[in-house]
Amino acid sequence: MKDILLITPPFTQLNTPYPATAYIKGFLNTKDISSFQMDLGIEVILQLFSAKEFTRLFEIAREHDTIVSDNCRRIYAMRDTYVKLLDDVMSFLQGKNQTLARQICTGNFLPRASRFDQLDDMEWAFGEMGMQDKAKHLATLFLEDLSDFIVECIDPNFGFSRYAERLGQSANSFDELYTSLQDDLTIVDEITIDILEARFRESVPKLVLLSVPFPGNLYSAFRCGQWIKEHYPTVKVAMGGGFPNTELRELTDTRVFEFVDYITLDDGELPVELLVEDVVQNVENPTYKRTFILENGEVTYKNNTLRQDYKQAYLGTPDYSDLLLDQYVSVIEIANPMHSLWSDGRWNKLTMAHGCYWGKCTFCDISLDYIKIYEPIAASILVDRMEILIEQTGETGFHFVDEAAPPALMKALALEIIKRKLVVTWWTNIRFEKNFTKDLCRLLKASGCIAVSGGLEVASDRLLKLIDKGVTVAQVAQVTLNFTEADIMVHSYLMYGYPTQTEQETIDSLEMVRQLFELGIIQSGFWHQFALTTHSPVGKDPESYGVTPHYNEITFANNDVDFSDKTGIDHSKFSYGLKKSLFNYMHGIGFDEGLQEWFDFEVPRTTIHPHVIEDSLQDELQFNTKSTSRILWLGFPPMQKTFKKKKRELTELTFQDQTGTTQITVDTQDALWLIDMLEMASPHQDKLPTYAALKTSYEETQENFELFWYSKAMLSLREAGLLVI
Repeated sequence: MKDILLITPPFTQLNTPYPATAYIKGFLNTKDISSFQMDLGIEVILQLFSAKEFTRLFEIAREHDTIVSDNCRRIYAMRDTYVKLLDDVMSFLQGKNQTLARQICTGNFLPRASRFDQLDDMEWAFGEMGMQDKAKHLATLFLEDLSDFIVECIDPNFGFSRYAERLGQSANSFDELYTSLQDDLTIVDEITIDILEARFRESVPKLVLLSVPFPGNLYSAFRCGQWIKEHYPTVKVAMGGGFPNTELRELTDTRVFEFVDYITLDDGELPVELLVEDVVQNVENPTYKRTFILENGEVTYKNNTLRQDYKQAYLGTPDYSDLLLDQYVSVIEIANPMHSLWSDGRWNKLTMAHGCYWGKCTFCDISLDYIKIYEPIAASILVDRMEILIEQTGETGFHFVDEAAPPALMKALALEIIKRKLVVTWWTNIRFEKNFTKDLCRLLKASGCIAVSGGLEVASDRLLKLIDKGVTVAQVAQVTLNFTEADIMVHSYLMYGYPTQTEQETIDSLEMVRQLFELGIIQSGFWHQFALTTHSPVGKDPESYGVTPHYNEITFANNDVDFSDKTGIDHSKFSYGLKKSLFNYMHGIGFDEGLQEWFDFEVPRTTIHPHVIEDSLQDELQFNTKSTSRILWLGFPPMQKTFKKKKRELTELTFQDQTGTTQITVDTQDALWLIDMLEMASPHQDKLPTYAALKTSYEETQENFELFWYSKAMLSLREAGLLVI
């Protein structure tokens, strides 16, 4: 019997498990505490989107006379075709029925409702995409049509990656959510509870841990707790995760504890271990770490243990066992290359470093431990964990879910991956900082890095300084060029409506973004409007940033805060134009359109020179060598051919790589030194040589190392894989 049950309530992602329960299960393994985990989200989706269930849903909609719109009438009229194809389409999206792609891509195989209206626009956006990806996109539209039917005719709270999200967003009071929890179960609730009940019939745990990363999981988490409390009152229920960590720090409403017994904050490992000691092991005088409980009829915050949080190296490897890894559903929703990484394919999720090594951005919740406490993990431990997960899951794709992965650790990770000869694919979130040189980006690519995402935020140096981002627009441009030239996709988070931002700055920021996309050094992006959060520097000192917060009485959730900006600008009016222009830029069109064309109201003319980004870019490869820089050779040993020319003995070195051949001719003495040096600079060596060490070595027998290092032959070798990192 396993006394601990870990649950991710509906819904997070269709294509891969949210990793929180896997992290906790991996930690519990280090303590020899057995547990079982389940992703209720994917289990509910698989039952909901089945021929059997949709046959029932169509009948329910007819009986309740909820089929009102023309779109849903059309879907209902074709219900037999939807039901016939649904199981096969789901199987295809699970990667089990790939030959169906050819059928799906024909024009009359899938029934088409309103989601397919965008298809003509999307055809050019996807271009000559592969058949499998095109079929995934069409199959996704098929599911989204059925999702629209559910929302209109069955359950307005439904969403593929969220459920009843509105009830959890900025819910300063528990009233509305509490009222909803007194209503009859929805159909989604019924499926959720049926699956949960089946798990309890197999084994009744003593402690249930509900992971709630987002507002869209909150309602279902309380429904699970409600059912457990009603049917198994002796079972204890705890809630943790991203939503409580950010939103529930000022909780006072006692009604919450009708559904759960504990709410833990921040890193969950030690709080959970102490709950296990209390609930399962029945220790005397239990203590707690960052835990809310109901005590004497009041919500009480307990943090009375003397034990310290565990270092990251001792948390164990995330454990994905018990999860239905072969049944997740890969979808391609929109023509955004980074978003397709989020929704297509299954990724093992790991963290390089706890917290953020920068930790200064004024819009960010930098006062909270998950960002404030920075602690990296050794590269060797990270790659050990990667190898364990590959063995466990059979997957070699990794998403490092860092706030901002540190460049030095990314370099060490890449070297360790290459040294162990692993073939992996990985991506992560970064800051666009100057340490991402051209050669470092090439190293990351060689280790399997395919994409990075990072915040440009507002493309304005004045506002970037106010944000305390620590970068300039020119610096971001150079770094994105370095990644792009290394064939690593770049996604940028973009912001508008930051306090004191003027309309002129919004348009100038858009012009900067236009130039970045026109030059092809950013391939993907997403605009979001600034949100004031209570845990950010702006939230803690709003007057200094020219905003006036409008606080409500807090008894439940508190994070996003309504506010007024002293500029008085309605920034939301820019939303459609910014997103429309970006959609076009991402697909290589619209660069010649005036910025006014994207907006249906008068906007100022940009003050940005049309080539300011291009003029800021530099070729940094040739002359960036410091004495302490390490030298790395990613290529193969050369073939040699020695000959004489005008009484000089020369050697031709021929280097082969995956894409071509590089030939250089140097004095034979230089060639012999170079061959030895390349061996020393192999990634399989324990320690790479420094530039200073190479200079000393060279000048033991030859003169003027700099002249040789910056010669045409050596610059060719630099392009062929000789890196300075």
